[in-house]
Amino acid sequence: MTPRTALGALHIGALMFGLTGVFGKLAAASPAIIVFGRAAFAVIALAIFARFASNTTWQKLQARDWRRLLVSGLLLAAHWVSFFIAVKIAGVAIATLGFTTFPAFTVILEGLIFRERIRANEILLVVLVSIGLVLVTPDFNLASQATSGLLWAVGSGLLFSLLSLNNRASGRIPPVQAALCQNVVVALCLLPVAAPGLAEVRGLDWLWIGLLGVFCTGLAHSLFVASLAVLKARTAAVVFAMEPVYGITVAWLLFAETPTLRMLMGGALIIVAIVVSGLMGSAKPGKQAAATADAH
Repeated sequence: MTPRTALGALHIGALMFGLTGVFGKLAAASPAIIVFGRAAFAVIALAIFARFASNTTWQKLQARDWRRLLVSGLLLAAHWVSFFIAVKIAGVAIATLGFTTFPAFTVILEGLIFRERIRANEILLVVLVSIGLVLVTPDFNLASQATSGLLWAVGSGLLFSLLSLNNRASGRIPPVQAALCQNVVVALCLLPVAAPGLAEVRGLDWLWIGLLGVFCTGLAHSLFVASLAVLKARTAAVVFAMEPVYGITVAWLLFAETPTLRMLMGGALIIVAIVVSGLMGSAKPGKQAAATADAH
């Protein structure tokens, strides 16, 4: 893969990740069923990628690795469920912007868990995200759907941050292997909850869930991993800042979710924070391997 094709693959991966909320809204099913189906289809897609990709490595796992993968799978399941609840309640735009607060949580939690000093530019990151959230929220009435959905989305971002930190601690596990195992845990975890309603899911909804699992999870993650073999992590950080832009734009066109000027300003601040966070993260050793194991 050349740098040019790798950059193209990275943009396609960012677009696919950005469509996560769109497919979740199109599927008229509960968040539990959507997440179960997404994980099941993602397992198939990742298994095929691992089988045919020549550079895919497979690590013999120890007991501690299995424990960390189990925790990661549970965090991933909770992250996805809370995100799709936000999509159903408040729409794609608010859910996506609320989720993208995870870099701010990562900065704070990383300092607490790994006892790393929080630098001035990282404090600026948290401030930018906080201001962005204030602008994105139409009002602070907990009874309103927008506020309730935003809280679910921010909770989803917090869970994703915890997932990222757990994956950082599990850095010895190859990214595709980690993603495959985590999705198996998600599917098994959600199966008891989703099973009673699976027979009632329409064929069209299975199409949206299948696209979500194969393209927005399995293929997007595979493109992300493959492109990082050629490109720098800081390049990936800037490209993936486009993820919420893609998602909000498509939701605007499909669902007439027209963002207000205030929401656009808040979203711009949060996206700037994503870029800053990614550039800072790529400058630190060991971050790239951990980042590739995460997939929204």
